[in-house]
Amino acid sequence: MGRAKAVLPLGSTGDTVLSRSLRGLLEGGLTDITVVAGAHIDAVRAVMPFRDPRVRMIEHRGWEQGQLSSLVAGLDAAADPQLEALLVTLVDVPLVHPGTVRAVVHAWRSTRAPITRPVDGARHGHPVIFDSSVFAELRAADPRIGAKAVFAAHRAHVLDVAVKDEGAFLDLDTPEDYERVRRRGGS
Repeated sequence: MGRAKAVLPLGSTGDTVLSRSLRGLLEGGLTDITVVAGAHIDAVRAVMPFRDPRVRMIEHRGWEQGQLSSLVAGLDAAADPQLEALLVTLVDVPLVHPGTVRAVVHAWRSTRAPITRPVDGARHGHPVIFDSSVFAELRAADPRIGAKAVFAAHRAHVLDVAVKDEGAFLDLDTPEDYERVRRRGGS
């Protein structure tokens, strides 16, 4: 994108991409959220939308190693040996509806699948839940390949949750993507 996606304004309510993401996760029922920030740490710190005990931010100095390294940094920050699962989403996907968060969490809790994700037909989106049974594999995965290797190893056991939520599949990768969402009012 060429700039910090997390701080970009979204909608007419004063939201940023980050605050919209966090609101969807909190309204979806999450009670412990870790924002992993790296390249634009100061900008992200400046727009942390609120002081909420359910949300914290960590600095990931190894962010240049790729998305998997950020996922592992978040996993390591949890530092809870009783952690049962990790729900992961990207700042690139800020418009996930809280109902999608609830549906994915409910499906994982019902099945304890190694990986649970929202789908719409052939599209798969975010958030993704990784069960603790795959944590070691995530930590050991090749950073150049990322979590795709873990998905491949568990292909037969990935739980796909059908949702009708365009926000779960809308990825803000380019300035054009951002402008399209911004023109729609950020929703």
